[in-house]
Amino acid sequence: MKTNVIFLDCPEYMDQRGAARCGLPAEVQYRYTVESSSGPLESVKIRCPRGHWFNGPVQSLIWSHSDQPANISAPTKPALRLSRLPDASA
Repeated sequence: MKTNVIFLDCPEYMDQRGAARCGLPAEVQYRYTVESSSGPLESVKIRCPRGHWFNGPVQSLIWSHSDQPANISAPTKPALRLSRLPDASA
């Protein structure tokens, strides 16, 4: 028996500003084709471990990795940047 499991990065937004994405691997549960005016579209149903699920064309579910995945343990406020102290040996 040959089994192929396919994963996409979960595209769910994790904040209200749309700045952070879930990014967990979302399993493709079902694949199908949708007819459109420009031809058939490969479509999927996906679900991630956090419970997010999506159903639609693959191209609409793939997101750019310039969007940052959410870090669930990260603080809600941005961390302060500490400047580096001058080297004492100089």
